[in-house]
Amino acid sequence: MDSINLVKGYGKVHDLELQDQSPNPTTKKYTTKQKSLLTAVSILAIFLMSLTLGSLFGLLVHEYTTEPPESPSSNSADSIIIKAVCNVTRYPDSCFSTITSLSSSSSPKPTDPEAIFKLSIRVSIAELSNFKTIISNSNEAGALGDCQTQIEDALSRLNDSVVAMDVGPGEKVLTESKIKDLQTWISAAMTDQETCLDGLEEMGSTALDEVKTKMQRSKEYISNCLAILANIHTLLHNFHMSLH
Repeated sequence: MDSINLVKGYGKVHDLELQDQSPNPTTKKYTTKQKSLLTAVSILAIFLMSLTLGSLFGLLVHEYTTEPPESPSSNSADSIIIKAVCNVTRYPDSCFSTITSLSSSSSPKPTDPEAIFKLSIRVSIAELSNFKTIISNSNEAGALGDCQTQIEDALSRLNDSVVAMDVGPGEKVLTESKIKDLQTWISAAMTDQETCLDGLEEMGSTALDEVKTKMQRSKEYISNCLAILANIHTLLHNFHMSLH
C-alpha cells in the first residue's frame, strides 16, 4: 500500500510540475528546496514501484522453474503408435502398459510398428524369465523339471527372434523370410508353455493351478507378439511404411 500511495503521490507531483510549466499567472511557485524535495519523493516512488514489480516477477519465475515436470502425455506420438499396434492384440491393455513401460527407458524411442514388435518380444522374454525363476525356486521344483525344460526352450526361441532383428546399417529389421521364421519360433514358444501345462495335468500335479496362474502373463505377452506380427503389414501400411 505504501508503494501504491507513493506512486499516487508521484502522479500528483507530476501534475504539479505540469502546472508549474503553465503560463497561468495564478500557479503556485515552488522554491528550489521544495522542488528538490518533490524530485526526491518522485525518485523514491519510482524505485519502490520497480522493487515491488521486480519481486513479483521473481516470485513468478521461481514458481515456474520449481514446478514439477508434467508426466508424459498418453497422447504423445509414441503412445499413439503403441496404442494403434496393441489394438490388434487379444490383450491390448497388458500390451500397452508393458510396452509403454519398457519404451520409457529405451533409446531410441519406438517410432514404428517394427520397433514396438521387437519390444513386445523383450517384454515376453522378461516375463518368461521371471516365471522360470519362480518354478525353479518352487518346493516342487523336482516335479516341475520337464516344465522348466520347456520354458528354457521357449526362452531360446524368443531370444533367437530378437537376435534375428538385430541388424546392421542398411539391413532390414524384417523381411518376408524373417517374418515366417519369427512366426515359427514364437508359435513354438507358445506351444512350449502349453506343453508344460499339459505335462503337469497328465501327472496330476498339485502345482498345476499355481503354475497356470503364474504363467498367464507370459502367455498373454507371447500372444500379443504373434498378433502384432500377424498384422505387421497392415500396421505398417496404416503408418505409410513398408518393411525396413
